[in-house]
Amino acid sequence: MGTHLSNDEVALSQGELYTIVTNKKAKGKKGSLVAIIVGTKAEQAIEHISKIESKKRPAVIAITLDMANSMKLIAKKCFPKAIQVTDRFHVQKLALEALQEIRIKYQWEAMDKEDQAILQSKTENKTHTLQILANGDTVKQLLARSRYILYKSRENWTHNQQERAHLLFELYPDINKSYVLSQQ
Repeated sequence: MGTHLSNDEVALSQGELYTIVTNKKAKGKKGSLVAIIVGTKAEQAIEHISKIESKKRPAVIAITLDMANSMKLIAKKCFPKAIQVTDRFHVQKLALEALQEIRIKYQWEAMDKEDQAILQSKTENKTHTLQILANGDTVKQLLARSRYILYKSRENWTHNQQERAHLLFELYPDINKSYVLSQQ
């Protein structure tokens, strides 16, 4: 079975979810699959995994899992001596989602500010002129077009993306700080 396991939910067919326990040392080859259980209910998974020899389960040192409470309960009940390690992909996903929320907040603020400026110009019977940044974007466009660069590492940016990121980070230092943290 191995001393280092992974516990996750997977959709295998027609969107049906399964709980899968794998041996990390096997690296996807022979001996990888420890258990596959229909559904994600902790009680069912615990019942099936508990059928594994009681001598083998305490030998598990660490188990990697997502942040679902059901997976934590399964790990705690079936492998009580194992250290629970949160899967880094789930942590990174949360960090990227938080980064995008910050960008979107600024995007909404930019849209509101632009709408207010247009209304002000109309009440003063003036023509509204948009502020155009060095790369040709408006602030609103910069924020909208920066979505995908925030998912990529700096070394994978094109020249245009580098220019856009420079402007974005200059105007919004907390987006820069959040980007750096999400990349770490």
